[in-house]
Amino acid sequence: MEEKIRILIVDDHPTFINGISEFLKIEEITEVVGTAENGLIAIKQAKTLQPDVILMDLSMPVMGGYEATVILKKECPDSKILVLSMHEEAEHIWKLMRAGATGYALKNISLSNLLLAIKAVSQGAAYFSEEVSETLYSNKPLDENPLTKRETEILTLIAKGLSNKEIAKKINRGIRGIETHRANIRRKLNIHPIALLALYAYKRGYVK
Repeated sequence: MEEKIRILIVDDHPTFINGISEFLKIEEITEVVGTAENGLIAIKQAKTLQPDVILMDLSMPVMGGYEATVILKKECPDSKILVLSMHEEAEHIWKLMRAGATGYALKNISLSNLLLAIKAVSQGAAYFSEEVSETLYSNKPLDENPLTKRETEILTLIAKGLSNKEIAKKINRGIRGIETHRANIRRKLNIHPIALLALYAYKRGYVK
């Protein structure tokens, strides 16, 4: 039997936590291992529980989601962070992505799409709800793609959540070469967080 995705829910609204928890508990692929009412408690919980995915709110007392995300990416780098927020302003989204969040969705996301989002980020792929993607790029024209054909191919695989080792095996190249291509992609696009690289690939249509 496939191992369940272990989830920590961070939000200061008990009703929201209870609703999400009840939904995820009946799903075969997910397990809620803990909850936290603010970022400070989330950090303590994450260190102990080592969840696969952390569902993170932004506006919370004591410590908000942004501050918690910055610390968690250093303290628990293997835990993927999926932001669930009412804030849909581009500045909030970019800020969280640069801090290391793997996905961002609004709290009105459907339960079926939430499950898809959790599965995606748990596998290392980025996830952006449709509204979030539109907020970031709807009015931003895309420049000419500066990447080579090989770099575009590698970017597409990055967006799908593949590691350097997996990419090297898939295209029959050495890991060092993949690392070099990855660095060149980030430099050319001036984009560093994996989630934002993935978003670029999606907006270009490289990933369907």
